[in-house]
Amino acid sequence: MEKFGFVGLPNAGKSSLYNALAGGGALAAPYAFATTDPNVGVAKVIDERLDRLADMSASKNVVPAAVQFTDIGGLVEGASKGEGLGNRFLGGIREVDAIVYVLRAFEDADVPGPTDPLEHLRVVELELTLADLETVEAQIDRKRKQAKLDKSLAEEVRALDAVHEALAAGTPIYRSEVKAADREAVRPYFLLTNKPVLAVVNVDEGQLERVDEVVAPVEEELGALAPVFGACVQLEAEAALLDPGERTEMLDAFGLGEGALPRFVRAAYHALGLRTFFTTGEKESRAWTFRAGAKAPECAGVIHTDFQRGFIRAEVIHWDELLDLGGWHQAKEAGKLRVEGKEYVVEDGDVVEFRFNV
Repeated sequence: MEKFGFVGLPNAGKSSLYNALAGGGALAAPYAFATTDPNVGVAKVIDERLDRLADMSASKNVVPAAVQFTDIGGLVEGASKGEGLGNRFLGGIREVDAIVYVLRAFEDADVPGPTDPLEHLRVVELELTLADLETVEAQIDRKRKQAKLDKSLAEEVRALDAVHEALAAGTPIYRSEVKAADREAVRPYFLLTNKPVLAVVNVDEGQLERVDEVVAPVEEELGALAPVFGACVQLEAEAALLDPGERTEMLDAFGLGEGALPRFVRAAYHALGLRTFFTTGEKESRAWTFRAGAKAPECAGVIHTDFQRGFIRAEVIHWDELLDLGGWHQAKEAGKLRVEGKEYVVEDGDVVEFRFNV
């Protein structure tokens, strides 16, 4: 399961975002450092395609894709020098696959802290950059000494030098001109600014009608570096505690449709190059996660290693074509199932049955 880490200043809404995605469980309080231990939860990747396939097959069980997320204590300016509590938690998200910036834009006299999301972004990026700089500086001299005896380490040292130069200038790696090959070379160091980034701008109910305007400065600042979402996190956290019918009614009353957070989760999923194939039948319809570009045997292995080891072929049809035909049996009778071999690159939205022998 892919993992995301929430990072933000105190009172930005990280714990409320956690509750919105996990359906509660984290203390969300209007004071700094309410979170003293990381919260870890799971969010479903809501996918209309899976629901429609399950309806078609009258499936007894429906299993969506899911992502894991970690909410840590708030960062404050100077965290890398010992201020506040947040920096001590950064180790808890070293191994996540992507970072989610939670940036406050809402006004509330009872909740201390800045309300400019660009200020939140500035502080968070600075503290993550300084934390990465500390990590690199703790390793680079030792690696240089090792490289004198082991020439195979020369490229890794060169990559560390390139990363160090960017970080020392105050530039997060993902904003820098560090080459892709060098970024890949330093992946074993789990540097925080070397990960994909997404941003959630947390607005209040009164800002929902102009959410695009509130989000625009952050979108302009991050450009193509990160998807940016505006959401009233508190409202969606409250909706998450309701049963599905009441939740839909509440979100519709605010003109939010399904809400911003399901769209955010899907975007987070895709930002990591993750895609979905489906299996469907009367017993179960299920969404399976794979990396974009994976071939049929690799996707078979997502279900079970035996499927990959004994892969023979895959029977494939795209989800919408299967729906139009009315089911797997009808598609087979119409000759619409494609038989694909080991070199087939699975596409997002494929419905697949694997044939194997072990």
